[in-house]
Amino acid sequence: MSTKPTTTDLEWTELDQRAVDTARVLAMDSVQKVGNGHPGTAMSLAPAAYLLFQKLMRHDPSDAGWTGRDRFVLSPGHTSLTLYVQLFMAGYGLELSDLKAFRTWGSKTPGHPEHGHTRGVETTTGPLGQGIANAVGMAMAARYERGLFDPEAPKGESPFDHTIWAIVSDGDLEEGISAEASSLAGHQKLGNIVALYDDNHISIEGDTETAFSEDVLKRYEAYGWHVQRIEQAASGDFDVQALYAALKAAQAETERPSIIAARTIIAWPAPNAQNTEASHGSALGEAEVAATKRVMGFDPEQHFQVEDEVFTHVRKVVDRGREAHAAWDKRIQEWREANPQRAADFDRISAGELPDGWEKAIPVFPAGKDVATRKASGEVLKALGGVIPELWGGSADLAGSNNTTIDASSSFLPEGNPLPEANPYGRTIHFGIREHAMGSTMNGIALHGNTRVYGGTFLVFSDYMRPAVRLAALMKLPVTYVWTHDSIGLGEDGPTHQPVEHMAALRAIPGLNMVRPADANETAIAWREITKRHTTHPAPHGLALTRQNVPTYEANEGVAKGGYVLFEAEGGRPQVILVGTGSEVQLAVEAREVLQAEGIPTRVVSMPSVEWFEEQDEAYRDGVLLPDVKARVAVEAGIGLTWHRYVGEAGRIVSLEHFGASADYKVLYREFGLTSEAVVEAARESIADANRR
Repeated sequence: MSTKPTTTDLEWTELDQRAVDTARVLAMDSVQKVGNGHPGTAMSLAPAAYLLFQKLMRHDPSDAGWTGRDRFVLSPGHTSLTLYVQLFMAGYGLELSDLKAFRTWGSKTPGHPEHGHTRGVETTTGPLGQGIANAVGMAMAARYERGLFDPEAPKGESPFDHTIWAIVSDGDLEEGISAEASSLAGHQKLGNIVALYDDNHISIEGDTETAFSEDVLKRYEAYGWHVQRIEQAASGDFDVQALYAALKAAQAETERPSIIAARTIIAWPAPNAQNTEASHGSALGEAEVAATKRVMGFDPEQHFQVEDEVFTHVRKVVDRGREAHAAWDKRIQEWREANPQRAADFDRISAGELPDGWEKAIPVFPAGKDVATRKASGEVLKALGGVIPELWGGSADLAGSNNTTIDASSSFLPEGNPLPEANPYGRTIHFGIREHAMGSTMNGIALHGNTRVYGGTFLVFSDYMRPAVRLAALMKLPVTYVWTHDSIGLGEDGPTHQPVEHMAALRAIPGLNMVRPADANETAIAWREITKRHTTHPAPHGLALTRQNVPTYEANEGVAKGGYVLFEAEGGRPQVILVGTGSEVQLAVEAREVLQAEGIPTRVVSMPSVEWFEEQDEAYRDGVLLPDVKARVAVEAGIGLTWHRYVGEAGRIVSLEHFGASADYKVLYREFGLTSEAVVEAARESIADANRR
């Protein structure tokens, strides 16, 4: 085969074209072998993915976690073979056997890309729109990272400058989250992101004219993006020269995020399946696969055909990656010599370590004073911000209510923003009223690395964030959600804003740790524990915090274990155990006083985090919830779903099994029976029931 370039603009040889067609063969064969999957888009996108991985991206397949690498996000995760084939070709550790095992048990090639499962996969994509929002978060993190380590460098000249590349589909751009995230990216002038829009006019239900007819580029132009469109070549395939030129132009645009719309034909060049909805999500069939191979000059009798010359050619990217890495290492060494303190910070942060003595900054609150846990959280955040420079975050336009402003004088806003606190490397993120995108951009920030991010809104609006929260749990990402106004205790805003089922629903997400502190000191210890865990046990954490003031008790290290004895029974072994969480712990404490006065030894257990408590060994858990004490009461201002397993058959739950109402919070607690008197009565009933058994 000829290796002579066909033009002088891009070194594109017959061997490059053969490699692209090989990628199409591998996509067809992988789906055909397992009998299900999405071959069509992987076939049509093969030239674009090849250009990125072989010609444009700065990456090193021998070091997938290299700090200086570009990032690649495949937002339409259903076309996972678009990515897997390039990872195989580029030498990221996937082999032909992995492609042959596509979508099967135990394989490295699951149906949708999974971060942490397959080397080289930067994020878990599947639910459409999440990927492009992740990419926006990565671009934000790249800018903040630059601000931490190299803010004075001219644009494009820092070793921390890199590009976030993304491929997006019609489906991604129909999902509302992409609008939120893209609006935010335009507002932030994220010139380090390039998105390629695969405009193939096909969705599962057929031609996109069924549901999607807007001018996407005009929409993105309105968001503030740099937009380009390229048409397909006369053959019907990608015009690789035009695509390469557009991608380079987009990368050169540093003042705005860029999107390139590329008209493609799904399943190209399959003679019968191209441009059909069937090719989107179904195997092409043996006859069509064979016919397509003939069109491209492959042997229809061979499967997973990769010629030695092609394999050798594509694997040269490993050497190019090492060369790029070596050049970067030289630049970073020069930077280190010029910036010794920042270099020390970089080493600490990239290792996931915290500054020496950081815990001393966390305040301890005096017992006896009523403080809202959202207020306490805000004070802890400001204290942590003073000693942990990589910690940053903000709110979905509720900072004054969430108490999430880490530094009021420093807002993460681009050059040219008129606000006096605007700083492209600012500490406080203004996500705007975009909870869904906030969750997903936080995921992108965490995936990028070298920063610690939090984001706030009201607990009831966690519903808007739930898809991103679920993916954060799936990926074990160290993100922190500051969810305030955690119950009917928010009062007059009424049932639309009062979370009732949310704590139970969030606790149902595997891998998400929910923490509902009882008071200011529990809040402080919870923040300390979350900060530690983001290094030792990465996972998303949600703080559920009160709007209303609650009593402050003496600090107790048991908070870090998720549940502990707050007040012990007096006058003998406990006859009843009262379990409270959040603002309802005070009801358990008040009820204990009444029961003790009646001669009933009563233990109060505060359980801020069910998930942390369940991590403890059986001996600890049994030491808190004594197995032989069958009389138990749990109290929480939400549905009682969480608590049945803790109270047992003789236990009682004081909960709220319906929506709230608009009134002062004290009235609501009284009218809905969330009172210490109700807890006392439930305890008496539980004791009587336990004695009968």
